[in-house]
Amino acid sequence: MINEKTKRLRFSNMQIVAMGYFLVATVGTVLLLLPISSVEGNTSLLQAMFTAVSASCVTGLVVVDTSTHWTLFGQVVILILIQIGGMGFMTIGIRFMLLMRHKISLREREVMVESINASQLGGILCLTRRIVAGTFLVESIGAMLLAIRFIPEFGFGKGLFYSVFHSISAFCNAGFDLMGIKEPYNSLVSYSNDTLVNLTIISLIIIGGIGFLVWDDIYYHRLKWKRYHLHTKIVLACTAVLVFGGTMLFYILECRATGAEMGIKEGVLTALFQSVTCRTAGFNTVDTASLSEGSKILSMLLMFIGGSPGSTAGGIKTTTVVVLVLYMISGARRVGQATIFGRTLEVDALQKAVSIFIINLGFALIGALTICAIQPLAATDVLFEVFSAMGTVGMSTGITRELTTASACVITLLMFLGRVGSVSLATALLEKKAKPPITLPTEKIMIG
Repeated sequence: MINEKTKRLRFSNMQIVAMGYFLVATVGTVLLLLPISSVEGNTSLLQAMFTAVSASCVTGLVVVDTSTHWTLFGQVVILILIQIGGMGFMTIGIRFMLLMRHKISLREREVMVESINASQLGGILCLTRRIVAGTFLVESIGAMLLAIRFIPEFGFGKGLFYSVFHSISAFCNAGFDLMGIKEPYNSLVSYSNDTLVNLTIISLIIIGGIGFLVWDDIYYHRLKWKRYHLHTKIVLACTAVLVFGGTMLFYILECRATGAEMGIKEGVLTALFQSVTCRTAGFNTVDTASLSEGSKILSMLLMFIGGSPGSTAGGIKTTTVVVLVLYMISGARRVGQATIFGRTLEVDALQKAVSIFIINLGFALIGALTICAIQPLAATDVLFEVFSAMGTVGMSTGITRELTTASACVITLLMFLGRVGSVSLATALLEKKAKPPITLPTEKIMIG
């Protein structure tokens, strides 16, 4: 009987991943509640919880300014939460156990596979080592480049810390910044025409957002496109289309709005930055509230798509969008299968893509309706906020600080679900189970 109860209490791999993120956010909340974490020594439970979840789920939405409310200790806690949330607590945990020469069990390897969306169990420990090494290498290079600008501006100590903080925040697609010392909630607006800062942050966001599995493929096959896995080809192609297509659309939509008084260089940099940051990064170089209505709609679309599987980014992921588009095209052409780059996609891919799409959209719409029922806020601003939370983006039109306790709790839940919920639910729904002994009869229905 004890064995039967133990089996019933056995958590699935995705449940372990979800509980891991919950534990990280809980510990972060407790640390941020300490008097040493805030400048005034007084932080409410809501402020601490919201910030901890936003950081551990690499979102970037804030109810208090990161640079003026939190002390150095509090900012370091936030930075650690961002790093854990970006790399995945299982990645860091397994790497720590390896350093301590702890034997990694089969179950721990299985959870690691689930947490980074790896395709196979073999070689997962070597992949973990490369993820950790690659992450710190890229973040170090990013910090050194940002230090060229920040150290002369803020002094050596503060400039170096700012460089490290923003490099990690950008790579992990978190969107937290410390530029509130210039103007609260200002993000990187003062660097809208700075080529070095813009291109460094953009590069870090893209590298962090394409996914660990894509890194590994590029690491082994270098620039040999034909040898890349289909997953890598789809991710790189879709990322390029979204980045450059989004840049062109933002430039056109904003040429008579925020870009009216900008030169060509600043206008292009701003459009490029907006195109990249909307896909789960959360930084901004222009006031988000002042964007045109068309740009806000485009931003929500990009936030909903997000980055790529197994990355630091959120959203429904690039591969999900590609699968849905390909099957839509094949359906319109009445072709029985979807193909890309000389390969045929599995039907299971469509089932999972549809599940993730519907689950994410459902959560976002339910969240928006709930907040609208609680507070009399503009529908566009609420939709922008919930898509930002669900996609773990962190951009806001400015209503985050106006949210009531109930509305803030809804956003907190959406941030958590956006990080672990949609994939967990889709995986649970589509997990292979034993076939039922009886198959019910099939009957056609009308579609469309």
